Amino acid sequence: MRFYSMGRAARLLGVSADTVRRWADAGRLPTSRDGSGRRLVAGAELAAFAVELGAESPPGGDQGAPYTSARNAFPGIVTRVTLGDVAAQVEIQAGPHRLVSLLTREAVEELGLAVGEEAVARVKATSVHIDRPGGDR
Repeated sequence: MRFYSMGRAARLLGVSADTVRRWADAGRLPTSRDGSGRRLVAGAELAAFAVELGAESPPGGDQGAPYTSARNAFPGIVTRVTLGDVAAQVEIQAGPHRLVSLLTREAVEELGLAVGEEAVARVKATSVHIDRPGGDR
């Protein structure tokens, strides 16, 4: 079974390492210790906890979030807006994820998208590819 450090678990959950430690201290997230005393989270336990967290809050983390069929919501901050005559490109940094969207200039203006504004990128795709870090096994 795969084990994750507290820092890696935090990155995977999109929270700080301190938050993961508090959850572990409260008994909410089971951990064990390796030979050198570092706390570890079992992969299966982390996966179950991630599902539990996802069920606690709606996509985007906002009770006022719009109803949508797009389940992959990435709340973040707009870091770049490039406007053309008709089209626009908007970049959002959502935790460790950089998302780039091509949309109409009119949509950018109607939504009031500008650098420094909060935004939620919602992704709905017909094809999703999954990779594993390291790739060998």
